[in-house]
Amino acid sequence: MVLPLSIKTILENSTTEFKEKGSRFIGQIYHAKTDHEVNTILEKVRKEHYNATHHCYAYRFLNNDIKYSDDGEPNGTAGIRILNALQHFDLFDNLIIVIRYYGGTKLGVGPLGKAYYNSANLVIENSKIITLENFTKLSLEYDYDFSSQVHYLLNQFEGKIIDNTFTDKPRIIFFVKADVVNNIENKLTELSSGRYKIDVKEENIFR
Repeated sequence: MVLPLSIKTILENSTTEFKEKGSRFIGQIYHAKTDHEVNTILEKVRKEHYNATHHCYAYRFLNNDIKYSDDGEPNGTAGIRILNALQHFDLFDNLIIVIRYYGGTKLGVGPLGKAYYNSANLVIENSKIITLENFTKLSLEYDYDFSSQVHYLLNQFEGKIIDNTFTDKPRIIFFVKADVVNNIENKLTELSSGRYKIDVKEENIFR
């Protein structure tokens, strides 16, 4: 699966609340990247709000895995509406839970769906959306007399060195944006006549 060069997400947990005809709608957003993380958060929230009427949720992962739950509300009024809010803001790796405490007055299918969407929308709008870029981690080994060219290239392509090793040949490990990896390899070949060894250590690191 080809992943995007950047994504939008929310890293900090946030909570908002509003009332609709006596019902309390508490929206909560979390950063989550795995089913295990989602299940752990859901278990915690259900314990904290054990007497709530519904715990509806939706999440969307970077690999486009999605899941949503109406948790007893009429089909199509809760989970999918929460997911719609995540998709509207194009957020990945986020879980939104909307906790409802029933206030005694039925809202009807249309207004109920709107209330769940508004709850999810509100918590997103009150959170800080950030952009994470797709990086690749590379290992590069080269001749000492090629050092200045290597550091020039890394500076040109905004590479970030995270480790240096000096033995028979210098070896560095660095991050670079995923869309310039091929350009770096081409430049290295051009400048050094192939006197280097480069390996991909890890791909699709969003930071």
